This record gives sequence, C-alpha cells and structure tokens, in this order.
Amino acid sequence: MSDQIDNANGAEAEYGADSIKVLKGLDAVRKRPGMYIGDTDDGSGLHHMVYEVVDNAIDEALAGHADLVTVTLNPDGSVTVIDNGRGIPTDIHTGEGISAAEVIMTQLHAGGKFDQNSYKVSGGLHGVGVSVVNALSGWLKLKIRRNGQIYEMSFTHGNADAPLRVTGTYEQRKVSGTYEGRSGSEITFFPSAETFTMVEFDFGTLEHRLRELAFLNSGVRIVLTDARHADVVRHELHYDGGLEEFVKYLDRVKKPLIDKPIAIKAERDGITVEVAMWWNDSYHENVLAFTNNIPQRDGGTHLAGFRGALTRQITGYGESSGLTKKEKVALIGDDCREGLTAVLSVKVPDPKFSSQTKDKLVSSEVRPVVEGLVNEALGTWLEEHPTEGKVVIEKVIQAAAAREAARKARDITRKSSLGVTSLPGKLADCQERDPAKSEIFIVEGDSAGGSAKGGRSRQNQAILPLRGKILNVERARFDRMLGSDMIGTLITALGTSIGKDEFNADKLRYHKIILMTDADVDGAHIRTLLLTFFFRQMPELIERGHLYIAQPPLYKVTRGKSSQYLKDESAFEEFLIGSGLEEASLALSTGEVRAGQDLRSAIDDALAVRQLINGLHTRYNRGVVEQAAIAGALNPDVFADLGRANAMADRVARRLDIIAEDTERGWTGRMSTSNEGVGGYVFERTVRSVKEFAHLDLALINSADARQLDRYAPRLAEVYGEPPVLRRKDLSETISGPLALLNAVFATGRKGLTMQ
Repeated sequence: MSDQIDNANGAEAEYGADSIKVLKGLDAVRKRPGMYIGDTDDGSGLHHMVYEVVDNAIDEALAGHADLVTVTLNPDGSVTVIDNGRGIPTDIHTGEGISAAEVIMTQLHAGGKFDQNSYKVSGGLHGVGVSVVNALSGWLKLKIRRNGQIYEMSFTHGNADAPLRVTGTYEQRKVSGTYEGRSGSEITFFPSAETFTMVEFDFGTLEHRLRELAFLNSGVRIVLTDARHADVVRHELHYDGGLEEFVKYLDRVKKPLIDKPIAIKAERDGITVEVAMWWNDSYHENVLAFTNNIPQRDGGTHLAGFRGALTRQITGYGESSGLTKKEKVALIGDDCREGLTAVLSVKVPDPKFSSQTKDKLVSSEVRPVVEGLVNEALGTWLEEHPTEGKVVIEKVIQAAAAREAARKARDITRKSSLGVTSLPGKLADCQERDPAKSEIFIVEGDSAGGSAKGGRSRQNQAILPLRGKILNVERARFDRMLGSDMIGTLITALGTSIGKDEFNADKLRYHKIILMTDADVDGAHIRTLLLTFFFRQMPELIERGHLYIAQPPLYKVTRGKSSQYLKDESAFEEFLIGSGLEEASLALSTGEVRAGQDLRSAIDDALAVRQLINGLHTRYNRGVVEQAAIAGALNPDVFADLGRANAMADRVARRLDIIAEDTERGWTGRMSTSNEGVGGYVFERTVRSVKEFAHLDLALINSADARQLDRYAPRLAEVYGEPPVLRRKDLSETISGPLALLNAVFATGRKGLTMQ
C-alpha cells in the first residue's frame, strides 16, 4: 500500500506515525458517543444518559444498600438523580492520587463492578456509565453524603472544575424509604447540545423504563418528577408485588383465564430466577426477558430455558390428563404460549451478552438453571391447581386445533391461488410484471376504487378496492382470519401466501403496497386495521420497506387558475408564508432592512416562539408573555436584584402601552408582593373602569418553556426592541412582536385565496 494518499482537494497528504491520533480519557467518548450511549439524534441516547445514572442507584438497591431513588426533570432542562445508597467513595485513590469520586467521573472502565466484592450482581459491567454521562454533559454537579459529611464537585464538559471538597455535615441515621440521615449520591447534569441534536427529555419514555425497574425491584421506590412546567407532575413507582404486578399491568386491558399470575422465585448455582406468567383470552404471546434489570429484546439462553420448561410441562400435563388424546391434537411450543403474558428476570453474577447493546444473553450456564427451576415450580403448580390447570390446557388445545384448521385452510388457499388467472375479480392489475417497478393501491370501497382506476397509470399501478372494514386480526384466530373473504382477496392479490411456514416475501407481486383511505375517522380506522394485519401477519413486508401510507391532502387552495393540494395544517402555513413574503421586507428601527432569507429566518424564530407560548398554561396572557420575552424579562437571573427586576417589569409595561390602542393603555408593572404568594411579575391596567391583571409567576419564569423563550431574547430584541415596519408593495404595517409578524404574513398570504 502506498504511504501517500490524495485528499479531497487533490493535494497529497502523508500517512505516517503523526497521522495516528490517540484519544485519551473521555475524548474518545465525545468523538464517538454512539459507541457508548447510542443514537444521539433520535432521543434514545439522550434518555440512556438518565438510565446510566439510575442503573448505578439500582445496583446499590440490588446490593441491599438503597431503597429510594428520585429522578427530577428540572426547569432549566437538567436532570437530577438521587439515591440513598452508600454514596460514591470519597477517599484518595492510591493508584491515581485523586479522589475515587473523580476517578469514577472522569475515567472509563473505573468502578466497583469488575469483581464481585462490591456488587454480587450488577447491570453495569463495563465501568463506562457515569463517566460517559459526565463526558457528554455541558455541566454536571455531584453531591455525596457519606460518613456524616457532604461532599461536592462540579464538572464542565467532563473536566473537573475543582477537586472534591467538603461542604457540610449531616447526622447519620438510617431511616428506610427516606433521605433523612442517609448516605447517598446526587448527580445533576445537563446534556451537551454539541453532542445531542435534541436535549429535551420525554417524560413518558423515562416513566416507561423507570416503571420497569420498579416492577423488577419490588423493594425500591422510584419517584419521577417533571418540574419543567407550571403544573408539576409527580409519579411514585413502587410495587410490592414485583413481577406479579408487572404482568397484571401488562394485561390490564385483557381478560385473564386464571385468578392470579403464576409466580416463581428460586435460586440455584448463584443465579436467581424470578418468573410471573398469566394466560389471557388474546392470541398473542408477550414474554419479556431481563438480566440484572437489563431488557433482552432478542431473548437468549434464559428465554430458551423458560420456553423449554413451559412446553415440556404443559404438553406433559395434557398427555397425563388425557385431554390431548381426547381431542386428537399434538401440542407444540407456540400453542402453549398463545395468550401468555410473562416476565422472566434473572440475576447473574457475570452475564455474557452477544453485543454491547445487551439485547441477547449468551451465558450457557443460565439455560439449565432456568429450565430446571421453572420445570419444577410449574409442575408443582399444575399438581396443586388442577382446576386452573385444566383451563390453561383447554386454551392450549384450542390453539392447537385452530393451528391445524388454519393449516388445512392454508392448503386450500394455496391450491386455489396459483397463477394470474386466480387473481381477485375486483383487482385492477397493472401491465408491469417486474415487482420492483409495480405498486398496488389498497383503497376504501368501490367508489374510491373507481376514482383511483380512472386516475392511475395502467403501466405500473394496480388498484384493489376493499369494501367495508377488514377483520381485526388482533383478536381473531388464524383460521377465522383465513375464512374472511376480504383478507383472502388481499393475500391472493399480494401473492405471498400467509402463515409462519407458508409466507414468502420473495413472491410479493408489488414492491410498493400503498394504503389509501379517506381523511376521516372511518378512513383512519380502516388504515389502522390494515396496518394491524400487516404488522401481525406480514411483518417482513414492513421490515423490507414495502408498505406505504398515502397521505390524502387536507386542503385544496386556489389562486386564480392555479390550484395546489396541501397535506396538513403545517403545509398550509408554509404555503401562506411563501405567498405572504413575496416582495415583502421588514424595516428595523436601526435602518436595517431584512428581506429574502433574512426575513425568513425571522419568521422561523416567530414560529418557534409561537409554539413555546402556545405550550404555556392558559392562565398566562399570551401578549404579555410575548413582550416579556422580547424585553428579556423571562431570565430568572433578573430576580437576583430587586431593583433590576422592578425596572424590567416597568420596561415590559411600557412596551405593552406602546402596542396598545389609545383607549387601552395604562399598563403598570411591578414585582409580585409576598401577599400574592407566588413571586414573579404583576402587570395591571384599568380599561373602562375594569381592572385587568396579568401575572407571570415564578413557576412560569423557572419553566423549561420560559428558558427556551429567553434563549431567543437577544434576537427578538434586535428585531422588535423598537417596533419594525413590514412593507409589501405599497402597504406598510407596524409589527409589535413575533406573533404579530406571523398574523400579518398569514393575512397577506390569504388574499385572493379560495380553500376547500
């Protein structure tokens, strides 16, 4: 190989020893964050930051040292995680010469989980968790309560601002379920905007994972609080029933076949196995597998052991009871798991996974342990609960009978659906025979089918009208589904056949399957039923990217002889903006004139500001919030100086007067008094002898939305500090703020427009 290569500019760059870069410390994390935390664009990596810190707290609970974890989404966009465990060690690390806390926070592969002296079992095995969180945070604050002393340390972009220091003391008293007198750790961090495309946490995503952890660790109480908005949301997650409550939660909208879940908990060879299982009246299996609290999406040896034991016991019980012989059916594993909801959790000292994502457990020693323990416990349950056992066996036998009936129906369908001659009569096929160039539109009803046939390209577009609503396959047996004429028509048209053994995606006749239903409630329902069918029966078509949804337009707009279709409200607004900005310019008080892309940037800012203001509680006056944002009054630092805060309130009041009609002026602004209780600003005026109040309280000032609005303050002040003038041809209009700018542009865009 040549040691010289051409670079993009055509010059030659020498490839030698100096070209090799060594990333030290946390630099590797910042350079390639996806290797450590996951996708930094879709939100998964962002939320994984919280999980890494929470997992450390849960590991303390697994070791028997903690029973309370709180996660708080703060108004400034940061997250705080607190536990009442032992607290991160604070003494000087002999090998590094700095505190153990700083080693853990700033060095990869540093932690107490590489041997089994500190933690018998643990979810975090690689020692990269909290140090990665530190590396990918704009700032991080650490507080430790340990041995009666309170320690604090702060970091910026992963680097320590100063060594760990003692900032106070506390009285040591071990009170369960509280932080009172307890040791523990507190970490507050703000994700770096340089790493993450989006830095706003989703409450529902965090709640889902934390609820899982609360179910999996029945002795731990997890408190999740969202303090980003005026209305604080607080969810306490604590389940004494553990996995039994987990399966009840999963089956909360389904009808159970037996009174309560089957619960198994046992230990063998240092491996703890916990299982809860419950059969319901549905036809789908839902089994979740976890190792040391980590979910395995792809299963692994523990799931294989569970399934093996379940199949052996159920089939054995069916044979010994004579029920399977009476019904003349042979049971398989799929029959035993139809309608089963189960959660399998194993605690393994040194688990091995197939990859860094830990989606599959490959530790071979786990399977025989799980299989043996579940085999024994389930066998005992079936012996002790013959009535409930019979209900389960009858459900399994029904599944086997339906499977056999479906096989026979499939054989008939396959024999009668070979060749083009057997294509459905309502299918208007295309001339193209190459599936890669062909597409099929599945439309709603014969009338829509007629319209679609008239507008299609016969060369490569086929139309299949389906009359009425397709069967809901989510709650229908396979044999009943195959008995549906509509589903039979669809299967035949696609050419793939159906069923686990018969389905063949390579035989698909059209590589674009387009669902085209009406833009109403019934159309949405039909589309959902079709999507359910493809998701349950032909998921490979979705995975291969063959399934599409046609988006019917919401608007048809016409100006003169020109018409345009717009799919939704957002597209309609974009159309109005495009029309409204033609020959428009914005003259600022400084003499600067913005037009073209510069004016479009001001519109984009206005759209973002409108979205933030619309997201606030309805008790806040939108116009007052807008002017406060322009004035920079939403910055919480203003309240550190009483004089500055009062001056800011007066400034906002003057702005409100400038933009008000002559008869509606008289605004005054001040700080809220202690009697009014909630702090912030109070603005008031009297119009026609009626007093009007607008209160911007501290709950608003400290909210995440207000923080975002304040980030726009410099740009808003530059444009709207003194009201600018919007000019279009021979018209001009004074603009009071971003909302007024949008209204003016939209009004211009609507002129001469007809909509339908």
